[in-house]
Amino acid sequence: MYNTVISAFIRGMEVCFVQVEADVSDGMPIFDMVGYLASEVKEARERVRTSLKNSRITIPPKRITINISPADIRKEGTYFDLPIAMAVLASLNIIKSSTLKDCLIIGELSLSGEIKHVNGILPIISQAAELGIRKCILPAGNCQEAAIVKNMEIRGAHTVGELIQYFNGMKSIEPFIEAKNIYEPEQDNKDFSDIQGQEVAKRAAVIAAAGFHNLLLVGPPGAGKTMLASRIATILPELTWEESLEITKIYSIIGQLPQQPLIRKRPFRSPHHTISSYAMAGGGRIPRPGEVTLAHKGILFLDELPEFQKPVLEIMRQPLEEGIVHISRVNGTYDYPAHFMLVAAMNPCKCGYFPDYDKCSCTPSQVRRYIGKISRPLLDRIDLCTEVREIPFERLHEQEKQETSAQIRDKVKRARMMQLKRFHGMDLQFNSQIHSEMIHDFCRIDKKEQEFMEQVYHKLDLTARSYHRILKIARTIADLEGEEEILPKHLSEAVCYRIADKKFWTR
Repeated sequence: MYNTVISAFIRGMEVCFVQVEADVSDGMPIFDMVGYLASEVKEARERVRTSLKNSRITIPPKRITINISPADIRKEGTYFDLPIAMAVLASLNIIKSSTLKDCLIIGELSLSGEIKHVNGILPIISQAAELGIRKCILPAGNCQEAAIVKNMEIRGAHTVGELIQYFNGMKSIEPFIEAKNIYEPEQDNKDFSDIQGQEVAKRAAVIAAAGFHNLLLVGPPGAGKTMLASRIATILPELTWEESLEITKIYSIIGQLPQQPLIRKRPFRSPHHTISSYAMAGGGRIPRPGEVTLAHKGILFLDELPEFQKPVLEIMRQPLEEGIVHISRVNGTYDYPAHFMLVAAMNPCKCGYFPDYDKCSCTPSQVRRYIGKISRPLLDRIDLCTEVREIPFERLHEQEKQETSAQIRDKVKRARMMQLKRFHGMDLQFNSQIHSEMIHDFCRIDKKEQEFMEQVYHKLDLTARSYHRILKIARTIADLEGEEEILPKHLSEAVCYRIADKKFWTR
């Protein structure tokens, strides 16, 4: 007897729907599985057989053939244990086959018959809803995550025996109701008011947050670079529903969702400088998202930037420019989203005190060698560079009230509203996303400003990319001040954030 069950699995960031077909017939007792399967899928045969045995279900000596269609896509993961078991049971008339119609089934089985949690449920259920599927049978541990999707009947089971009773009408499994507190934004204990002094660096951080620009902080150890970077996330605009869903899908796929099923806080990723290229950009034998993808819509903070391996830094050039990572393997091509805000911090030399010759113990060649680890192409992709100086002793004990993250975030949100209005109907959200061919449309400057920028272009020996980035920064500064036009003062301030890198990289 033949039966089929709808299931799905994750391939990179893509959801692939499949038909799990089961045929049970007379003949030599065998349990055969076909359909271009990875080893963990082939192992489902023993998991299904043993879990059914321990659930007091006896499989008669029949010829059982399982096909997972389409056969031209490699199937990976442990998503298919439960649909295979249900297809086999329906073919053996142990459960009613009519109850499986138009029902998506996903789950991993333990040998005891327990249905175990699997990764990537949210993107699967979201895609299933778009295809018109309205009923899903899932592990009970995945229900809270899946219930985020509207107009979907989610039923969760703990064991195979419980599910068999449900399909035969002997037990009721109520649809899962989503928790209401999943929409509450997460609170952060860090605040911008904790930072004393550093007005220039704080201003650069606000501009970076308003336009989602990349930022480089250069200064001696202990000046507050890490402290400042860790608080930039607190002044970014809150996530929209669509952004939350997009980020949550990524973390669902890799199995790193927090206790709440919906992520309501922008990611802040801070990998150690020993990270490999694969861990940064993604990939591996079985491709997985890297840090640049886990920082999507949030911040990727690289502390002690020159200490990272050169291939790790250079591999970020494409995602910084395009907002996506393309990974090619023999089995296919994988695309991972990577629109993040890069915040990096570094010392100006190995000892950290250049150009303070009283403290710096590095020779000029050692300084050049150290900062030379950051290539010009990568530096060109960093919009703002600012120097973070040591804080004088008297500033440490000042009682002057500093602006809070909430106050600064209001300014950033107003600037972002201007950007959303400007980019209405386009696939853009921030000024940093303006393409070079759009510069003249959104960053127009008059003849007088053009003459000024021509002088800057030649004097600072800018590239076309760095020139365009200055214009985009000026556009963001104007937005922060509520100006529709880019004024000379906006350009002058934007140019200042390219002078800092020239101070160190032209020696």
